[in-house]
Amino acid sequence: MSAALQGMLTREELEREVTQGNIDTVVTALPDLYGRLVGKRIHGRFFVEEVLSQGMHLCDYLLACDMEMDPTPGYAFASWESGYGDLHALPDLSTLRRVAWLERTALVLCDSQVTGTGEPICVAPRQLLQAQLTRAAARGLHPQMGSELEFFLFRDDYRAAREKGYRDLAKSQGYVEDYHILSGTFVEPVIGAIRQLVDASGIPVEFSKGEWGPGQHEINLRYAPALEMADRHVIYKLAAKEIAGAAGMAVTFMAKWHEDLAGSSFHVHMSLTDDEGEPVFPGSGPLDGAPTTASDTFRWFLGGLLAYLREFTLLLAPNTNSYKRYRPGTFAPTGIAWSWDNRTAGLRIVGAGPSLRIECRVPGADANPYLVYAALLAAGLAGLEERIDPGPAFRGDVYGAGELPQVPHTLTEAVAAFEASATARKAFGTEVVEHYLHFARSEAAGVAARVSDVERARYFERV
Repeated sequence: MSAALQGMLTREELEREVTQGNIDTVVTALPDLYGRLVGKRIHGRFFVEEVLSQGMHLCDYLLACDMEMDPTPGYAFASWESGYGDLHALPDLSTLRRVAWLERTALVLCDSQVTGTGEPICVAPRQLLQAQLTRAAARGLHPQMGSELEFFLFRDDYRAAREKGYRDLAKSQGYVEDYHILSGTFVEPVIGAIRQLVDASGIPVEFSKGEWGPGQHEINLRYAPALEMADRHVIYKLAAKEIAGAAGMAVTFMAKWHEDLAGSSFHVHMSLTDDEGEPVFPGSGPLDGAPTTASDTFRWFLGGLLAYLREFTLLLAPNTNSYKRYRPGTFAPTGIAWSWDNRTAGLRIVGAGPSLRIECRVPGADANPYLVYAALLAAGLAGLEERIDPGPAFRGDVYGAGELPQVPHTLTEAVAAFEASATARKAFGTEVVEHYLHFARSEAAGVAARVSDVERARYFERV
């Protein structure tokens, strides 16, 4: 990542800013299993003198606990039997940036390593994605991703929402505001602040818009290489919550905040480039059912997504609440099919030539982007290895096509598909698969089967 991007810092720039007193705090963090950022606020001078080069230590239970920060029994990675020791968090200086929405603050993300050996911790989300990127790079391929995240904005702040039991909250608007400019104007003090302050923090923004629910919005970020995009994604979510909170409001990225309202999606646009940075999806081969042509790489990658998306849904929809979003007629997919510019399909193909790309509409806004990207890459790479043909595009309303493979209906169903997947074990390794199976089963045991007060209290602020 270039330090020339607005808000990004080099090591030398940080040292100078700390010395001059312009930065006094460095948020030093890593993503946990949920995609939350966990870590420490480190005094600027101590960070420059010690942590910048040597890293820091965190309790390893952060990769083996639940939403309430309770150590969860049954993990092989960390347990009471092992004493819950430390993991080593080493700052990745390519992520170092100013935090424009906080005073005199910088932020850096860390890689998770085994203390003493420096070996990557394979179950850590950021390292899990890096492993798939290494696999892709060995084939001369470099994934480009774009996150499209939706959320609801409320006029209650987080404390008020908790005190109300997450019931009877005041949505920021009283009607569906999809693309409405007037409605967007009324919340521009918050939505505009998120756009501007995130963009000033090394996360280029494209636009914001009202979405298909009262009080629902979307802010789109510029596409980037996969790891960089995942990093931007989690920082943006943190920023949106903190900026809204500072304005006395709140946002939620729950996949299904209310059973009667639209779910919040995390649509992923993906493409691949070669070692020279040239797109590899364009080509001269026919693409049955699409008004464009494509390369074999595109066809086989798409074929892998079709073949293995159901097996990998656990990583795209990690909570019981995630599965409440998959309902016909809601713009959230139920059938696994590819189609040209069709928002009823789980895999929507758009663009032409260098802009040809695949949009996966399965993940919800609650998903961990590192896991989502890793799963999509693993499926696509399997398609390349096996040369899976995607067949012709589906035409029409996917919701009405019951003969198609379906997105799992429940977390339990997704767990079973992931557990039985030989492709998942080959791509991620048995240690990773078993870790995330235990994570999902533990999460399922902690919540009810409906969009309940328990779920709102668990996910509203923190997912």
